[in-house]
Amino acid sequence: MIFTDTLNLALAAFRTNKMRSILTLLGIIIGVMTIIAMQSLITGLRKSIDQQVSGLGNNVFQVQKWPAINMGPHDRDKYRNRKDITYEDAIAVRERVSAARAVGAEVWNWGQEIRYKDRKTLANVQTAGVTPEFLENNGLEIAEGRFITAEDVELNVAVTVIGADVVDKLFPIEDPLGKEIKIMGRRFEVVGIFAKKGSVFGQSQDNKLAIPFFQFVKLFGKERSVNITVQAVTPALLETAMDQTIGVMRTQRKVKPGVENDFELYSNDTITGFFDNLTKYVRIVAIAIASISLLVAGVGIMNIMLVSVTERTREIGIRKSVGAKRSDILWQFLIEAIVLSEVGGIIGIVFGLGIGKLVDAFTPVPAAVPIWTVILGLVFCSFVGLIFGVYPAMKAAKLDPIVALRFE
Repeated sequence: MIFTDTLNLALAAFRTNKMRSILTLLGIIIGVMTIIAMQSLITGLRKSIDQQVSGLGNNVFQVQKWPAINMGPHDRDKYRNRKDITYEDAIAVRERVSAARAVGAEVWNWGQEIRYKDRKTLANVQTAGVTPEFLENNGLEIAEGRFITAEDVELNVAVTVIGADVVDKLFPIEDPLGKEIKIMGRRFEVVGIFAKKGSVFGQSQDNKLAIPFFQFVKLFGKERSVNITVQAVTPALLETAMDQTIGVMRTQRKVKPGVENDFELYSNDTITGFFDNLTKYVRIVAIAIASISLLVAGVGIMNIMLVSVTERTREIGIRKSVGAKRSDILWQFLIEAIVLSEVGGIIGIVFGLGIGKLVDAFTPVPAAVPIWTVILGLVFCSFVGLIFGVYPAMKAAKLDPIVALRFE
């Protein structure tokens, strides 16, 4: 019996018992849907995190007082009691880390209202006090004008570089270059505009501006910790630069031997590694749910196939009496079980993709489905149909044609 004939018989059997087949396949639908939906969300989140941290190149890391990853209340108290990182710490790293090509210092205020004439922004503009290394070490570019120079920092010049959102709010029909905006009531000349970066998790990366480091200190005070950005000479020297920086920071901050660091280093790998470790457990839970669902579905498929064998005993006897071999009967029922399982898998994939699309459309969380997940889902469905269809198929193949023809 050729494969297409067997496939047509399997599809005909499915159409004959639609409701029973669909109820049997609920386990497969739920299992595959869970895997596809969870994987699509995890993959989308990973891409967004990669995009968010892409400002730190593969040879750049930061030194901060606080970890880059959220911590619990107990840890928060621990980190709060650490000494602030200072501008002097950044200078020490710049002067003494031989594997570093560029070392910058930056400080942030996370919610500020900016004014220009009778126009103003919301009080949510991110204001950074920076040194010239800020641009390159954070993977930023200038769309127009220039960036802050070493002279601007040393001479404490009141200049600023603004993001696209600030431009849209304050200068809808004007060229901002050369204009003066007010930050905390003080005038700053706009000398540059950051290239547009877009949003991550629904939060704009363009609602910011940068001013020289000591101008920031004049505006907001120096009672805050400094972030130090370090760019290694080459990606191959990243670990060396990190080790040297740890040594310099421990010496600079008088950390005793055997005492843990009172500062944190992080790079792209730190954040993505934490995310991968976190989502590992999410994947395990999703696989566990899917496995249970597929196991239940497999038992259901075996039961429905056994019922099908009983209902079609006479048909099997007729086919054997006209020359069908055991292998023909075996493959007929095996393919029927696999097709039944694959139908459930396809429905589960559609639902899983649908959930991903809905989340992508109505929340800041993106969704992206890797093609290997879809293929893997279909392969698993085939295995479920094959494994749980073997016993009914063998039972059908072993039927005595004479006994089968007498079956009522």
